[in-house]
Amino acid sequence: MYRTKYCAEFNESDIGTRAKVCGWVQKQRDLGTLIFVDLRDRTGIIQLAFDDKTDKEIFDIAFGVRAEYVLCAEGVIRSRGEGAINPNMKTGMLELYVDKLEVLSVAQTPPFEIKEETDVKEELRLKYRYLDLRRAPLQRNILMRSRVARHTREYFEDNGFIEIETPVLIKSTPEGARDYLVPSRVHPGSFYALPQSPQLYKQLLMLSGFDRYIQIAKCFRDEDLRADRQPEFTQIDLEMSFVDENDIMTMVEGFIASLFDKVMGMKVELPLRRMTWDEAMNRYGSDKPDLRFGFEICDLSDVLKNTEFKVFGGAIAEGGSVRAINIKGGADKFSRKEIDKLTDFVKTYRAKGLAWSKWADEVSSSFAKFLTEEETNAIYAKTEFEKGDLLLVVADSKNKVVFDSLGALRCEVAEKLGLRDKNVFNFLWITDFPMFEYSEEDDRWVAMHHPFTAPREEDIQYLKSAPDKVYARAYDIVLNGTELGGGSVRIHRQDLQAKVFDALGLSPEEIEVKFGFLLEAFKYGAPPHAGLAFGLDRLVSLMLGLDAIRDVIAFPKVQNASELMTQCPSEVPEKSLDELGICIK
Repeated sequence: MYRTKYCAEFNESDIGTRAKVCGWVQKQRDLGTLIFVDLRDRTGIIQLAFDDKTDKEIFDIAFGVRAEYVLCAEGVIRSRGEGAINPNMKTGMLELYVDKLEVLSVAQTPPFEIKEETDVKEELRLKYRYLDLRRAPLQRNILMRSRVARHTREYFEDNGFIEIETPVLIKSTPEGARDYLVPSRVHPGSFYALPQSPQLYKQLLMLSGFDRYIQIAKCFRDEDLRADRQPEFTQIDLEMSFVDENDIMTMVEGFIASLFDKVMGMKVELPLRRMTWDEAMNRYGSDKPDLRFGFEICDLSDVLKNTEFKVFGGAIAEGGSVRAINIKGGADKFSRKEIDKLTDFVKTYRAKGLAWSKWADEVSSSFAKFLTEEETNAIYAKTEFEKGDLLLVVADSKNKVVFDSLGALRCEVAEKLGLRDKNVFNFLWITDFPMFEYSEEDDRWVAMHHPFTAPREEDIQYLKSAPDKVYARAYDIVLNGTELGGGSVRIHRQDLQAKVFDALGLSPEEIEVKFGFLLEAFKYGAPPHAGLAFGLDRLVSLMLGLDAIRDVIAFPKVQNASELMTQCPSEVPEKSLDELGICIK
């Protein structure tokens, strides 16, 4: 055995016992006849002590060690003495008085210091990720991820789920994000895809009779990165047979409650709040609203429908709307210069501008002079605008622009006002999503989730004639304004699946090429089934109050989907390309 215990596992009950520890040198302090070495492993630090009674050979070895040397030390655990206690260390009341010491590995001076907090540029830390992972904050993150994964398996196993691995090399069925493609050497000109999710396979497992499936699955999407996205990520994937949406949501709520109780020591009140997609968009401008603060959206279109002010009236006449958020008490918190910055902010969401009214000592407004007194008063009355408030207004001929702008704006304002407390966890279900959304790029209706999502029974009649009226039996779970996961009741009837494919404009040939194997399976008896997938990385990062999922992934990619440490993706030898029949264009 290299060690008796991990460095930070010793306590006062170990005083007087012999012990053996291993780890990396955090720092060495030479005080002449005394040498102290802080030895670190993933649990923390223990102090190694050497003095004039220490064997000279051992003392000389201790004298020569430097930061990040790997040591194995053996000796007796002893009390530091009252005057030498370090209250900031878990083992601050004791030390290991060393009589045996071995340097297992020497180390060069690292490119940055391994310490709790650092201001080293992230690019450098990612280049030397294995060194960055020695820092306690990242180790805590990775250990938390491990605890969440372990509890996930335990909870679902206790509830009768079977863990089944699905293939990583699959058929390409691009619907949504782009696939990562893998060329086949054995079948020249043909390609596998890396799975964006195990969706088709888990549905086939339901047809196979494995009525409760769970997998912590690796998934891949070739899309532009954001703070909460990676080209490869991990999701908690589940599917159940002979259930409806309520059964799935109840099962997931039980998982969330047990996870936060066991891992965070927090109680989550059940059942979780539910809100339809329409309500979320109208009140918060987002299908993943952050409910830790107010700033609800108010529709002003009815009081401005006859206005002669073209910015407002024109937007309404063209089928759009005029909507506002009232920042209660915000008048003295946002200067004119800061309001101009908010204007630039909403323009990134394609809004043409931001109208405002501010009531400090007196009312000042960017739009009141263009309206009648009655119209202005009607706006103020409907938004409950009063002294101390800041009113922010967006108008556009496209409601999506208005919703996107104000939905993001309320979060931006809340962030500036410090209202997004990371220690508060506000869960929410969003239900009844639109079944389809129109893609201007493809000039057709596309599935908002995926083409296997079941429509509401009462909306099936509109599949062909009015796709915009069809709502899906889909649901997302949201935490603090971030989508944690999503799922739906699946289509299990062949005739209904055919109608959905028809509404999506897929030809029989396309359907056969992309999904023929699934439709063939459905001919042999498909049970009603539903499922959901969580982003594991995202869940852990939110539990830890982190801004980016890369901080809970051991070896993440950066913004351009490359890895700085191994410098991938990289070119490959010409011989490898020849074997695959590939020519770089």
